[in-house]
Amino acid sequence: MHYWVRAFASDFSGTPPQPRSGHTAVPIGKSKIVVFGGLLDKKFLSDITVYDIENKLWFQPECTGNGSDGQVGPNPRAFHVAVAIDCHMFIFGGRSGNRRLGDFWVLDTDIWQWSELTSFGDLPSSRDFSAASAIENRKIVMYGGWDGKKWLSDVYILDTISLEWMELSVTGSLPPPRCGHTATMVEKRLLVFGGRGGGGPIMSDLWALKGLIEEENETPGWTQLKLPGQSPSPRCGHTVTSGGHYLLLFGGHGTGGWLSRYDIYYNDCIVLDRLSAQWKRLPIGNDPPAARAYHSLTHIGSRYLLFGGFDGKLTYGDIWWLVSEGDPIAKRFIESPPKNIPDNKGMAAESIQSSFKESRRENDTIAELQRALGISVSLSSPVLQIIDESEDKEFIELGSRLIGERVPSNNQGLLNQTIKLLRDHWRRSTPSSIPLKELGPLLRDYQRLISRHHLANSGSDFQSIDSWLSGKEAYKFYHLKNVSQLRMNDIPKLLAEYKKILPEQNASGPRAGFEEQVL
Repeated sequence: MHYWVRAFASDFSGTPPQPRSGHTAVPIGKSKIVVFGGLLDKKFLSDITVYDIENKLWFQPECTGNGSDGQVGPNPRAFHVAVAIDCHMFIFGGRSGNRRLGDFWVLDTDIWQWSELTSFGDLPSSRDFSAASAIENRKIVMYGGWDGKKWLSDVYILDTISLEWMELSVTGSLPPPRCGHTATMVEKRLLVFGGRGGGGPIMSDLWALKGLIEEENETPGWTQLKLPGQSPSPRCGHTVTSGGHYLLLFGGHGTGGWLSRYDIYYNDCIVLDRLSAQWKRLPIGNDPPAARAYHSLTHIGSRYLLFGGFDGKLTYGDIWWLVSEGDPIAKRFIESPPKNIPDNKGMAAESIQSSFKESRRENDTIAELQRALGISVSLSSPVLQIIDESEDKEFIELGSRLIGERVPSNNQGLLNQTIKLLRDHWRRSTPSSIPLKELGPLLRDYQRLISRHHLANSGSDFQSIDSWLSGKEAYKFYHLKNVSQLRMNDIPKLLAEYKKILPEQNASGPRAGFEEQVL
């Protein structure tokens, strides 16, 4: 059994990286992890943040260097590739604004010095959403990507000593061109999974490439692997992280789901067991982090470290540990029944049931769900207990995810910032974009704002709100005891009423979806 544990501020010293997606987080040996680049609110980043594993310290090194244009290091970018060879981190390509990049850099992490490299041979074209992996701590293999006009299926090998690129000539069957996939070197083979293909379909195929090791004298060739077990659903923007005898796949996004017009984001853990050559679901004993894609997941000893990502609307800055049940920090999580990740076909029904079940005390979940979906609300309900934002744990937790850090109750400035950010998030939301787990905090904040609006205008107490509302068409959801009393077709009306009563603030414009931001 494994558990997800939200990292505490006491787990680290120093300042962790700011929220982002499309970044890279590269382990340098067993001593450190280097986080570089990414995207936050359409701003491309070029900063370096390092996690010192032994000292449990985040720090921002002062880098030196010289590029062809006189800059110290690479331009801001996201969706690039980054691979470690010894103490060096090699960077290629990515996206900056509307431009695909084809420049090539190396960072010496012993002296924190950037160098822009002039390579030769078969130079790869500019691209983003490619994937790469190290071969025997000397070479780098890169596959696929998107060049702004077409999806790619080419394979390039870089010798990091001679700095020569070679395009690998592969005979036989080829994988469909793709981007947003993963490419992981496992012994003598490169394993490629998923990605978005030509014409837009998202894939779930697994391919193995041989012929990458010179000493083996193998003819390069692709083989599609069809392994038994619980294989992952089609996705891109996921991670595949090597850990012992298995590969761990986490997150990503695909199409379909509850509303087929929208991408669905995942937070499941699926293992490719190298010994049994099959897919398995990793047993998780508690609730996972929010679903996301274009995050990073790195292996540190017996633990995995999750950072950042994007869910179609929010960019995350939270940090999570994935640990086995024998790990000391596994004791932190709040006990909850093991949660089975449903397959694609059952995801809609399962997620609706689990979201409503959290708000009900009754045990007969299916019967109660049916009753809840058809309930009619009376205005003669007892007076509600309106709690302050600081006491609404779900509300604060949701806001914490938006700002990427834990919000202590005694930090009023950060609390106010969190409240404003969360309300602005709902101001910009559409009914179809709000996850079911947000409905409870949204309903309570709706009721909280109505109460304050009434008291500010009438100077009365909470007892008179019932009579004040009884003749009104608006605010019809004020008397709901909990979110289980909402029908699904009530959500647009609730959100519309909520937006009307929001305090005036400088709300930003609608935030673009991921595809609009980067493709």
